[in-house]
Amino acid sequence: MAENKKRYFYVTTPIYYTSGMPHIGHAYTTSIADSIARYEKLKGRDVFFLTGDDEHGQKIEEKAREAGKTPQEYVDGIAKTFQDVWKLMHIDYDDFIRTTQPRHVAVVKKVFTRLLEQGDVYKGEYSGWYCTPCESFFTPSQLVQPGNLCPSCNRPCHMESEEAYFLNCKKYVPQLLKFYEEHPDFVPGGKLNEMINTFIKPGLEDLCITRTSFSWGIPIDEDPKHIIYVWIDALLNYISALGYLSDDQSRFEKFWGPDCEIVQLVGREINRFHTIYWTILLLALGLRLPDKILVHGLLLTRSGVKLSKSLGNAPQPKPLIDRYGLDSLRYYLARAVRFGEDGMFTPSLFVNLINTELANGYGNLINRTINMIGKYCGGKIPAVTENDPFTQKLFADIDLAVKNYMDAMDRFDVTSGAEHAMQIALIANKYIDDMAPWKAAKEGENAKVEETMAALAHAIRISSLLLSPFLVTKASAALDELNVPAQYRDFSTLSERNALAGIAVNDPVPLFPRLKKDEEIAWLEVLIDGEPEKK
Repeated sequence: MAENKKRYFYVTTPIYYTSGMPHIGHAYTTSIADSIARYEKLKGRDVFFLTGDDEHGQKIEEKAREAGKTPQEYVDGIAKTFQDVWKLMHIDYDDFIRTTQPRHVAVVKKVFTRLLEQGDVYKGEYSGWYCTPCESFFTPSQLVQPGNLCPSCNRPCHMESEEAYFLNCKKYVPQLLKFYEEHPDFVPGGKLNEMINTFIKPGLEDLCITRTSFSWGIPIDEDPKHIIYVWIDALLNYISALGYLSDDQSRFEKFWGPDCEIVQLVGREINRFHTIYWTILLLALGLRLPDKILVHGLLLTRSGVKLSKSLGNAPQPKPLIDRYGLDSLRYYLARAVRFGEDGMFTPSLFVNLINTELANGYGNLINRTINMIGKYCGGKIPAVTENDPFTQKLFADIDLAVKNYMDAMDRFDVTSGAEHAMQIALIANKYIDDMAPWKAAKEGENAKVEETMAALAHAIRISSLLLSPFLVTKASAALDELNVPAQYRDFSTLSERNALAGIAVNDPVPLFPRLKKDEEIAWLEVLIDGEPEKK
């Protein structure tokens, strides 16, 4: 995939529904988006990263009532919890949009009025199968039988009938299909055809966009008993946060303009709302469409069950971070869960990956190298030479890993990107064994020792830079241990091999202590499954 040459980059997560606390599924999507944003910044692009909360709807109204709070009080508390978790995870977002904010409410009202005036919205009556947890209507053919179950969450749906306003989706189907045909990679991974075959070919129905059976939401000015249906409200966050239809549209013109690459991350269960209805909404408003909608899979338990707040089996990020560190969790989510596919969060996989790649691989490389530089080179990094065939091969392998990493990250394959970045550490550890600097030092081959130390320092700098979108604290700590100057901490200097010559290193600090496998697996099992029942 060729690198996108657009000057600006806009990346979004879905806004998360405030019906419960943030869990590892939310952390997965948000950390991946954050890693993509960090990568683009390292390339020198002007990046805007948006996340936020979806705070309206019938379920919120019910949850607040159960908690003895007003809906606004309820969502204020949940929103703070999300923001606290993102701070803990070092999520470096540029804006956190909330659908209860006046800036967003104003845009939703203006959009509804515009669509009504141009004939894309009409009043009618809706009767259909409704899933309250998903806040979604489904046709009879989409339900899972027996039991009239929701195809998204597998819970029972019920019939509802009420007066409503509809978005004329049928009008835009030809234009939508033409766009899909011209942009086959709009939704990578075959997920576009899934939407076409499941929802469009059987006959796309017009979308119900208001409700009258609850009050917690945005009322339309033209008919205040009607509340904007939660999905239209939620989808508009991506442009309301940029100032669309506000007094100052400069940010919108920059990050939704023709010179911006727009990438939106969504979970599989909300694919159709983004691939179909969000796209139709943009067409109706005469706005450009995103460059990519990246749909990720589900996080599953070791028995193949979806991790979710409703099932109570999705751990919150904080206990994991408190015990293992922020970077261990973020690296696992990027490296072990192939983006776009369903992935597992299991105790054994988690512990094994930390031990194999972070402790034995990357952390061990840094600790060994800095100790040897202190022991053999007086604590200073020598100048690079490439006399030995093993050194020549190491540099060639590093260059190839950098190329593969860039290719993967440019196509948003963060799993392969993390793998190629870590590969540098693994091959550098093998290089130490091949060069055996302890033996060379004993035999008085000082030039070989210095060549080895310089090459290893270069490998650590490059691997740390490539890993920094995932290891958001420890990669920087590794660069600090080598005293890497600020000008050599971005991608513009990746090809500079002698950047560290003459620099005095600091004392090594273990970055990733090796975990006691059985003990940690047992702890994680209790975290996910709860304490075992006593017999």
